[in-house]
Amino acid sequence: MRVVFAGTPEVAVPTLDAVLESPHEVVAVVTRPDAAVGRGRRTAESPIAVRAREAGVEVLKPSTAGDPELFTRLSRLAPDCCPVVAYGALLPPAVLAIPEHGWVNLHFSLLPAWRGAAPVQHAVLHGDALTGATTFRLDRGMDTGPVFGLLTETIRSTDTSGDLLDRLATAGAGLMVATLDGIESGELIPLAQAPEGVSLAPKLTVADGWVDWAVPAFYVDRLVRACTPSPGAWTTLGAARLKLGPVRRVVPAAEFIGGPALGGPRLGGPAEGGPADRRPLRPGELRVTRSAVLVGCGDGAAIELGQIQPPGKRLMAADAWARGVRDIDGEQFE
Repeated sequence: MRVVFAGTPEVAVPTLDAVLESPHEVVAVVTRPDAAVGRGRRTAESPIAVRAREAGVEVLKPSTAGDPELFTRLSRLAPDCCPVVAYGALLPPAVLAIPEHGWVNLHFSLLPAWRGAAPVQHAVLHGDALTGATTFRLDRGMDTGPVFGLLTETIRSTDTSGDLLDRLATAGAGLMVATLDGIESGELIPLAQAPEGVSLAPKLTVADGWVDWAVPAFYVDRLVRACTPSPGAWTTLGAARLKLGPVRRVVPAAEFIGGPALGGPRLGGPAEGGPADRRPLRPGELRVTRSAVLVGCGDGAAIELGQIQPPGKRLMAADAWARGVRDIDGEQFE
C-alpha cells in the first residue's frame, strides 16, 4: 500500500523504520513543526523529520492539522492508509477521510484503558501489572476508534515510564506492520472497543511530579517511576528544588520498629543501632546513613532514594549528594 506516516517524537521512530523496511511504500511523513529543545532552546526538527530525511522521504510540517495545504498535499499523494504514532494533534474529519483505509494509530495501552496523551505514565502510576499496545482506526473521538490488533507487556516492579515505553515502541512497530499487512490483504477487520473498562490518561505536568510525602511509600515509588524521565519527580528542601530519580527500594515500617535485631538496616550516625534508630520517620523526614538516604512516608514506611539532581547540577547518587550538603540527617522534605 501507499502510506503517509504521521508521528513526531523519538518513540515513533521504531515504527517508521519498520514501515520503511516493509513492502509498503512510504510516500511522505507528517510531523509537528520545528520546536525549541534542550537548555539552549535551539530550534530543531522532530526525530521523525530527521529520520524521514535520512530515508529520502518527503516531510510535511503543517502548522496545524487543519492546514488547507496539508489537505491538498495529502489528496494529491492519495495514500491508501496512514499509520500514526504520537503525532501530537487531532486530525479533522476531512483529513481523516482522505485515505481509503483510514488513519491507523498505534496507542501504548490496551484500549479502552488509558485513552489519552500519557497511557504509559498512568499505567505505572496506578500500579497496573499488565499493559500493551493497540492499533486502531482513528475517528473523531479521543482514542475511541475500532481496534485492529493488540499485544501485551508485563510491567516490571522497577520499570520507569521510559523503560516501559521503549519496550512498547519496539514491540509496537511489528504490530503496526502486521496491521497494515492485514488491512491490505483484507483479512483484518476492526472491532468496536468494549464500552466497559474505559479510563483516561491526561498528560502529566510538572506540578504532577511533586512528591507528597504524606502518601504511602509504595505510591511515592510509583509516582517517581511514572514521572521518569518526563515530567520528572521533584521535592524541596528549604529553598532548593530537587529532582528525584527512581527510588532504590521501599523500607517497611517493621524494619524501623524492630531495628537491626530483626534484620532491619543499621540506621543513623555514629550510634547506629541505638534506640533512636528504631523510630519510624515522619513523612518527609530524612535519615542519612553511611551508604543510604531514607525518607519517611505517610504509612510509617520509608523509601531509599536512588538519585538526586540539585539545582544547576547533574543527577547524582543520593548518598553522594548527602555527603556534599552535610548535616541534613533529621531535616524535612516539604
